[in-house]
Amino acid sequence: MSVHSEEIVLLNTADEAVGTAPKLASHHRDTPYHLAFSCYVVDPDGRVLITRRALGKKTFPGVWTGSCCGHPAPREGLRDAVRRRLATELGLVPDTITSILPGFRYRAAAADGTLEHERCPVVRATVTDTTTVPAPDEVEEARWWTWPECLKLAERPEASPWYRLQLAELEPLGAPLEWPDAGIEGLPPALPW
Repeated sequence: MSVHSEEIVLLNTADEAVGTAPKLASHHRDTPYHLAFSCYVVDPDGRVLITRRALGKKTFPGVWTGSCCGHPAPREGLRDAVRRRLATELGLVPDTITSILPGFRYRAAAADGTLEHERCPVVRATVTDTTTVPAPDEVEEARWWTWPECLKLAERPEASPWYRLQLAELEPLGAPLEWPDAGIEGLPPALPW
């Protein structure tokens, strides 16, 4: 699926799907509320894969953030969307995918005024094979960081707004391999597991 043909799932205030729209054309100063996800990839030592968004990205180019984020396609389940984006962006195949912050949502404006307005469940993916193959149109850099390094990044302005908000909720849960499974009950109605 080309980035130019990707569709996002539009949501109402009850997080129910109310339609679709082209991904690229929908991100602007008045971006509609839509479905997304964030994923933190964790290796067997508890390190987290942190990425820097490609400099050519339309929204938030060059910011440091979690491992992978994306938009589930219409009728695509969360786990399938995570697997698809991890393969596309980083060449990774997850061993497990766990729901961590199923109710996360945020709204943030980039320096150029482009708005993100997403219901964005957060998942943890574990991997044993830590070899990454970043897609240059998606990822400028990818590095394995310790949890204390991840927490320090959340205090820096070069971190994405959603990363800072997510880390505020993830920090009380302990180290990444200790994050409890939050279950799927809190996922939006528009997003099957």
